[in-house]
Amino acid sequence: MAKQFDVVVIGAGPGGYIAAIRAAQLGMSVACIDAWSTADGKPAPGGTCTNVGCIPSKALLQSSEHYEQVNHHFSEHGIEVKGVSLKLDKLVGRKNAVVKQNNEGILYLFKKNKVTFFHGKGSFAAYVDGGWNIKVSGASEENLVAKHVIVATGSSPRALPGLPFDEKKILSNDGALSLPSVPKTLGVIGAGVIGLELGSVWRRLGAEVTVLEAMPDFLAVADQQVAKEALKVLTKQGLKISTGVKIGEVKTTAKSVTVPYTDASGAEQSLTVDSLIVSIGRVPHTEGLGVETVGLKLDERGFIVVDDDCKTNLPNVWAVGDVVRGPMLAHKAEEEGVALAERIAGQHGHVNFATIPSVIYTSPEIAWVGRNEQQLKTAGVDYKAGSFPFLANGRARALGDTTGFVKILADAKTDEVLGVHIIGPMASELISEAVTIMEFRGAAEDIARICHAHPTLSEAVKEAALAVDKRTLNF
Repeated sequence: MAKQFDVVVIGAGPGGYIAAIRAAQLGMSVACIDAWSTADGKPAPGGTCTNVGCIPSKALLQSSEHYEQVNHHFSEHGIEVKGVSLKLDKLVGRKNAVVKQNNEGILYLFKKNKVTFFHGKGSFAAYVDGGWNIKVSGASEENLVAKHVIVATGSSPRALPGLPFDEKKILSNDGALSLPSVPKTLGVIGAGVIGLELGSVWRRLGAEVTVLEAMPDFLAVADQQVAKEALKVLTKQGLKISTGVKIGEVKTTAKSVTVPYTDASGAEQSLTVDSLIVSIGRVPHTEGLGVETVGLKLDERGFIVVDDDCKTNLPNVWAVGDVVRGPMLAHKAEEEGVALAERIAGQHGHVNFATIPSVIYTSPEIAWVGRNEQQLKTAGVDYKAGSFPFLANGRARALGDTTGFVKILADAKTDEVLGVHIIGPMASELISEAVTIMEFRGAAEDIARICHAHPTLSEAVKEAALAVDKRTLNF
């Protein structure tokens, strides 16, 4: 006999598990289905983010940053270290332990909030009296009936045509997080978030890293001033970055990968590396979901079609996260999951796409929210800009990390903050102040008038706000 639930969530990534928990908090009976498994077959909820994305990459970034610091920067602090050695198996083991803690944390939260978890693959079977029949295929077969279904099946890495991932020579983010040894040479196709972060990890650990990007401009999604600074700094660190390239037919052997390409000038080039990371974007994951069985509508790119409230074309079927339109960000998925659970409960869940921050966890970190200068100029918006360098910030000097700046863009007439762009230490944390002020449609003057603790990196945000009115105090 089928088990009945008010809500069944398919997928336990950031969108799915958060939606399940919030729905349970609102008094609904909830089940969550997820097929991720550990090496020994145990449940591993958390989706791409926890298992092969946000969490493990940040663990490796932290470890590799420590290695970089001890090798190149500790001496600046009067700390002399000799005989430094790298134990990659232990470094990767720590990353795996961090992932496991997050997996177990989600299972604990399910138990705490009385969410029933099913370890297996969920798919639509049919519309039945009382809701949707959802089949669970896994260690044991289950049949569920749900009044509401939330699809949160996430995304998968996009492969180059004719070049499937083998996770040994041709690597997705998954394989790039678990290399058994530091390659002497490493190629990266795609200078986006994943490519720059993972390229930085292995460059710090000793690999010679070359990044090939098809777009003519580096980090075209970021503010041009920020992108220019990032390119300069990352190149100085040792990443070899080429933009405007056209990739030819990649050849692999047991020992190497050869990438023929045409550079921005039109010249034919060839790159031979030990391994190749392909990070050219991600595609929505709907395979095995049974979309054809029930007529769930997809768009021309394979995303589930939803309206502004995340409703699909089917009654009481919803979708959130990477599998629908919008930025493929874990925190965007989480916000949609909360909003959706509240809508199902009769409340007014809301997600403001204009204030979703973006972060690249390189060193320096890069973060932004709102519109950049290119977008404001294209839209014909009259704006003011103010910036402040970390070189003039006391805390940054004490940290020994004065790279970058904070830049604030505000409406020329109302002073409302339209965008904030940061490249520098702890940019991922500093951006939250900007998100908050923009959520309340605050002005640059509001930031400028708020007392910031001294000495802190956040004072750079205050000074950038003062710079909008051309009255910085420390620069």
